[in-house]
Amino acid sequence: MSTVDNLSERLELLQGTLEVLILRSLQMGPNHAYGIGQFIEHHSDSEFLVDNGSLYPALQRLLQQAWITAQWKTSPNSRRAKYYRLTALGRKQLLVATSKWERFVEAMGRVLGPKGVSRA
Repeated sequence: MSTVDNLSERLELLQGTLEVLILRSLQMGPNHAYGIGQFIEHHSDSEFLVDNGSLYPALQRLLQQAWITAQWKTSPNSRRAKYYRLTALGRKQLLVATSKWERFVEAMGRVLGPKGVSRA
C-alpha cells in the first residue's frame, strides 16, 4: 500500500481526545511538543498522528486550564524547546477523563458486541 492509502486509513481523534492523550503523555514526565506527538504516535501503534496545527492549540487550551505548565529548556540536541509538565490539576483531570473513556469504551463494546445485535 502507498503512504497515501495508509494515511487515509488512520483513525481520526474524537473532539476532546487529544487533550487527554497529551495529559497521559505528560504523566511520564515533562516533554516538548515533538516528544508528545511521538509518544502518541508510538503508543497508538501509529494509528494517531498529531499535526502541529492540532497539537499546539491543544497545548494552549491545557495551559489556559492550568492542567499543564511550560518552561523553556535546552533539548538533548542542544536546541531551545518549550517543555510541558503536568500540574496537580492536570493529574486530577487525567483521572476523571480516563474514567469517562473507560466507561465509553465499555458501553461501545456492549453496543457493538454480539449481545448488542438485534434479533428480528
